[in-house]
Amino acid sequence: MENDRLTPEQKNAFLGLLDDQSIAVRNALMSFFGAHSTAVVPFLKETATGKNRALAWHARWYLDELKFSDPVAEFKGFIRSLNYELETGALLLNRTVFPSVDIGACCSILDEMAARCRELIAEPMTAREKCRILNRVMFHEYGFRGNHEHYTDPLNTFLDQVLQRRKGIPISLSIVYLLVAHRLALDLEPVGLPGHFVIGCYMEDTPFFIDAFEQGVFRSPEELFTLLRLQHIEPKETDLAPTPIREVLCRCCRNLVNHYRAAGDDEHARLFVEFVEEFEITYERHAQP
Repeated sequence: MENDRLTPEQKNAFLGLLDDQSIAVRNALMSFFGAHSTAVVPFLKETATGKNRALAWHARWYLDELKFSDPVAEFKGFIRSLNYELETGALLLNRTVFPSVDIGACCSILDEMAARCRELIAEPMTAREKCRILNRVMFHEYGFRGNHEHYTDPLNTFLDQVLQRRKGIPISLSIVYLLVAHRLALDLEPVGLPGHFVIGCYMEDTPFFIDAFEQGVFRSPEELFTLLRLQHIEPKETDLAPTPIREVLCRCCRNLVNHYRAAGDDEHARLFVEFVEEFEITYERHAQP
C-alpha cells in the first residue's frame, strides 16, 4: 500500500463495514487488515478510542482477534477459547504458515459452490439427493479430487491450497464439503475414522457416509466396517459417531506434524506439535470435573 497509509476514502469505507455481522465481510476485512497491518493498526486504534461506542467495540474486536504480527499466537488463542467453529479454525490454522492468505477469496469459492448447488436443488429433496448434487458440483464441475500421488504434501491440509489446487487428503476435502454443506443448511457431520476421514449424514432412518477422498462415494456403516477390517482394525460403533470440531482441527495438526517431518521440515513439524499439545492441555484442563 502506498506510503503505508489508508486514504480517507478507505477509512470511510472501513468505518461502514466494521459493524457488519456477515461472516464473509468479517473474513474479508480480517484478510485485508492482516495483509496491511502497518497502515491499518493506527486506524483501528484511533477508532477504538473514538466517540462512536459501537465502532470502538468492533475496532477493538479486530485488534484483539487479528494479533497482526503473530498468527501463531492467534491460533493458540483460538484453541484456548474453546469456541470452536470449523471455518474460522481452518482459516486461522492456515494463517500460521500462510499469514497473507486471502480469506475473502477462500470464502468466495465456497459461496460460489453453494450457489451452484442451490441452482440444482429442487425442493423437496432428501438429504441423500442434495449430497448427490453437492458431489456433482464439487467433484465434477469444480474438479476436486484426492491427491493420491503426493498424499503427504503438507499443502494438502491448508484450506486455501486445497481450494486453489482442487486436491487434498480425506480430512481437508471433508472440511471443504462440510463448509459448502453448512451454507446449504445441510446438516452433515465430520467423522474421523481410524486411518480415514469421511462425512456423516444422520438425517435419514439409516445413516450414510460420504467419502470425499473417493469423489464423494456413498458408504454404508457396513462398508466402512469392512474397510477398517481390511486395515486390520477391529471397528467399534463409536467409530461412526460425529467427531468434535476440536478433534478435527487437532487431527489436521497431527497430520501436519507427520507430513512436515516426512518433508524434512523440522521447524514446521515442531510448530504443529505445539498446537497439538495446546489442544490436549486445553481439553484436559476443561475436562476436569
